[in-house]
Amino acid sequence: MRHEETEFVGGPLDGRVLEVVTGLTGQPPLDYRVPVPAPEGGPETVHVYHREPGRGRTRWAYVHDPEGSPHPERLKWPWSRRR
Repeated sequence: MRHEETEFVGGPLDGRVLEVVTGLTGQPPLDYRVPVPAPEGGPETVHVYHREPGRGRTRWAYVHDPEGSPHPERLKWPWSRRR
């Protein structure tokens, strides 16, 4: 599988550059979700990052979305199901 170094901006991964698996098109996924387990066995927190063009060192960058909303540029096809 092919990987691409991707920079993370904001949130708990701020400033890190990680290798992210690319899809068939050679691009990383539009959304990147990071589950963080809660201490003492509580419900886990999921941090959501959205892909944007890179800001210098890398071709792509993931920007933290504190609200965890779906990717704003994703097409909404009438036959698609809700996830």
